[in-house]
Amino acid sequence: MKALITGASSGIGLEVARYLDELDYQLILVSRNKDKLEGFASTLNHKPKIIVMDLLTESNVKSLYVLTKNEDIDILVNNAGFGDFGTFTETELSKELSMIELNIKAVHILTKMFLREMTKKNSGYILNVASSAAFQPGPLMATYYSTKAYVLHLTEAIWYELKKQKSKVHISCLCPGPVDTNFNNVAGVKFSVKPLSAEKVAHYAVDKMFKKKLVIIPGFKMKCAKFFGRFLSDKKLMSITYKIQKKKKGTR
Repeated sequence: MKALITGASSGIGLEVARYLDELDYQLILVSRNKDKLEGFASTLNHKPKIIVMDLLTESNVKSLYVLTKNEDIDILVNNAGFGDFGTFTETELSKELSMIELNIKAVHILTKMFLREMTKKNSGYILNVASSAAFQPGPLMATYYSTKAYVLHLTEAIWYELKKQKSKVHISCLCPGPVDTNFNNVAGVKFSVKPLSAEKVAHYAVDKMFKKKLVIIPGFKMKCAKFFGRFLSDKKLMSITYKIQKKKKGTR
């Protein structure tokens, strides 16, 4: 059994890889950070295959598929991604376009390519990592929230298509709230609420994926927020989100 994990050198991706290693999966780990990837690989029970690659370009994403398409992947974890903080007029366009390339295009391409392979053999799991940000618009993190909404809705639509086809392939979307990862540093924020540990989120996500849960939301508080959010208007949700975002202290 093999699992391919992007963004595997830190955070949720690293902890998902560690957990699957404990479950005796053969791992293919992808990250642009060679040193962190090799350091982490040395701590695992089973020697993984390492691919050092930056998925910010379409050509690299397609190259990753070419390199791994004959590996008979059983689990694909689309975890690589990043965010940014600030008003839309002030954030850097180049960084936002890179975010769209990684958070959307890379996930879209890898999901499509590997889903085709999985449907041929009628087995496999795909775990797309989104965020609780996917549930509403996000003032002060507009582009990030929008990319995660794309991932969520893409995953949900594919899930329904697989259901109608009576396929044994399953796709899930992980939508955690704040998680203690390097995301904070890249986005330039410090969360105003206590984040969950990446290890806890990873274990919960993998367990729920194997139970064929579609939308995976770790933590009681986030489940409650998602439930009660359905009773609020979009404008009210945006107002609440904006106030929460304003409490974040920039780390730049």
